[in-house]
Amino acid sequence: MYIEYDRDTCIGMFQCVAAWDAFEKDMDAGKAVLVDGEETEEDLFRREIPEDAELDAKFAARACPVDAISVYDDDGEQVV
Repeated sequence: MYIEYDRDTCIGMFQCVAAWDAFEKDMDAGKAVLVDGEETEEDLFRREIPEDAELDAKFAARACPVDAISVYDDDGEQVV
């Protein structure tokens, strides 16, 4: 399972930061940062989700008010 985060879409409400510790605040940019996320396209970051963090990752995606976060299963199907 993996997560994708679109930093360009982020509006800096930081609800993802409260939901999962894989996100941190970047107060200078006013946006969240996906810790250990690999940039796959400009401002699009991807990271594998540890098995013990799947629920937190899904919660972070659901908490985002602008849908900047998506969660995918191992087959590439979007689950959140």
